Amino acid sequence: MAEWVPMTDLLLRHGRVLDVVAGDYLGDHDVLVRDGRIAAVGRSLPDVADVPVVDLAGRVVLPGLIDCHVHLTAVTADLPSLHTASPTYVAAQAADVMGGMLARGFTTVRDNAGADWGLAQAQADGLFAGPRVFFCGRALSQTGGHGDARRRGQYVIDEHPGCPAGSVVADGVDQVRKAAREQLRLGAHHIKIMASGGVASPSDEVDTTQYSVDEIRAVVDEAAAAGRYVSAHAYPGRAISRALRCGVRSIEHGNLLDEESLELLVEHGAFLTPTLSTYWALKEEGPRWGLPAVSHAKVDSVLDAGLAALERAHRAGVKLCYGTDLLGGMHRHQLREFRIRGHVQPAIDVIRAATVNAAELLCRPGELGVVTEGAHADLIVLDDDPLVDIAVLDPPSGAQPAVIQAGKLVAGTLPA
Repeated sequence: MAEWVPMTDLLLRHGRVLDVVAGDYLGDHDVLVRDGRIAAVGRSLPDVADVPVVDLAGRVVLPGLIDCHVHLTAVTADLPSLHTASPTYVAAQAADVMGGMLARGFTTVRDNAGADWGLAQAQADGLFAGPRVFFCGRALSQTGGHGDARRRGQYVIDEHPGCPAGSVVADGVDQVRKAAREQLRLGAHHIKIMASGGVASPSDEVDTTQYSVDEIRAVVDEAAAAGRYVSAHAYPGRAISRALRCGVRSIEHGNLLDEESLELLVEHGAFLTPTLSTYWALKEEGPRWGLPAVSHAKVDSVLDAGLAALERAHRAGVKLCYGTDLLGGMHRHQLREFRIRGHVQPAIDVIRAATVNAAELLCRPGELGVVTEGAHADLIVLDDDPLVDIAVLDPPSGAQPAVIQAGKLVAGTLPA
């Protein structure tokens, strides 16, 4: 195999290009890439001077994948310990995590607490290989909420500005407004709130509701004023319903949703990002990667409910996005979400969650998650058909697909 030189101009010939929206392949199609964007998709496109040509010989071409719920700085499952970690060391580890994500085919991610402008800009500037990053900065949590990392015997919150913590504690309308404005000042693409308890937090239960209606509405107002949106960590139906009624656009997890919350998700056109792979990983490997015993004991409360909630949401017509929420060394299971969802969803719908639906959530429709003219040239080339077997995207052998980001081959190999 000849050594491949990175490029932003490329002509891929004779591929089976997946039209994610239509749910079928464009057979024997070419894809022309110029300056990192898709310039044309069609049959028998003319050669372009000085643009390298690759014959795919019928291989499958998918849009680059999008993971809508990652924590790039969660380099351990013991999240409270990050409050005393070295930010420079965590950043170096995060760069390594991002390189792994890109090699798996994730050309874009949405970080849902932890990453900041610096990490996103470093990737954009080419300082290291990784997916482009949409981030919320620090999530907003009430005292004693899912983002309050203090253990039961601890009273002081470490507010060191360089600390790679995932959340900031803010109580009351005035404080949450200021906290939201601060994240927006720091460049956040969206604001995240903790609207219920969670697994990794030390002092709450999963099924609790968090933040008052007035507090949630204040955050939504601030995000809307800046042209941004709010996502909410929420497990139980009542927490989901409260958030949606207050104008929250995106629900994370949702394992304990109910009929009312399902109806509101559809009525509001809101997005739901289940993260089923993390519960499997936490159950199997959480303690090995630092998950405290108090958190490991909570996993069962959401593990089995997650798949049933996904199936109900799919049948109801909820806009579903792909998310993983993995921590520490469990990031390597990022593709397992395809296999898990494939038990209750058709393959094309799982792929839509990681492409076109995700792009809509990120407010980048037509730019990400599709193989169409004008979109970023983020592509995956596969030997086998994921519509026939979704497990193709999570091969047990760990085989690496050919991954193209902005027109450059960044992982795997293409035909010589």
